[in-house]
Amino acid sequence: MKISLRWLMSAGVVAIVATSCSAQEPALTTPVDQVSYLIGRNIGDTLAGDELVGEINLDVLCAALREGVAKKPMAIPPEKAQEIMQTFSMHMREKMTKLRDEQGASNQKDGAEFLAKNAKAEGWKTTDSGLQYKVITEGNGPKPTADDVVEVNYRGTLLDGKEFDSSYERGEAAVFPVGQVIQGWQEALKMMPVGSKWEVVLPSDLAYGPSGKGREIGPNAVLRFEVELLAIKEKPAAGPEGLPQVLPAAPQGNRPPRPNR
Repeated sequence: MKISLRWLMSAGVVAIVATSCSAQEPALTTPVDQVSYLIGRNIGDTLAGDELVGEINLDVLCAALREGVAKKPMAIPPEKAQEIMQTFSMHMREKMTKLRDEQGASNQKDGAEFLAKNAKAEGWKTTDSGLQYKVITEGNGPKPTADDVVEVNYRGTLLDGKEFDSSYERGEAAVFPVGQVIQGWQEALKMMPVGSKWEVVLPSDLAYGPSGKGREIGPNAVLRFEVELLAIKEKPAAGPEGLPQVLPAAPQGNRPPRPNR
């Protein structure tokens, strides 16, 4: 769950964070301590990332929280504060653009090298689109079409092995319409007989392309998946809108994959 700073301010719970802003390890022995920790951690996770390295002084941030809770006058006049934050916003936009451009170029280079090497690896096949797959278990059931709803177990990783999503981890198979997932998934699923388990590698143009997906999947990232096609499900009367929302056809933040609306 993400908690916005606006919610924190309106709810008055910043006081919990402000009065505990120190380097000491929290005890977490009471519900108040636990809630305080989770709210503080939420703020920290929101502020974390390479783009903010060197941009925030946590000591000053904590002092400002305490001032705000105590209703002390601002050390910076409101009109000056607006000017400062506008300048900072512009600076961060430029910094983020540069970082993503650099990351995209690096991912593109690493991805091309990986795909070229993997195409020659034993057991791997490459389709005309550039999708690569390796059959681990070949099922003997029917193959789904774009109009079908399927039940799938899957695990997704980056080229460095970092896992970004897993139905195994959630303990529940994903159910979704084939036609509402990323292009590489659509292609792979339509080739898989039910009961199959494949390893699949998606070039970035069959996944999330130059936009990436949140912080987990960067621009131009090549993705690896372990895919297990469990079943073709009967279509519900309500249609795809009534299905669990899993595996997106486009990036939607830093949450578990979801289909496009």
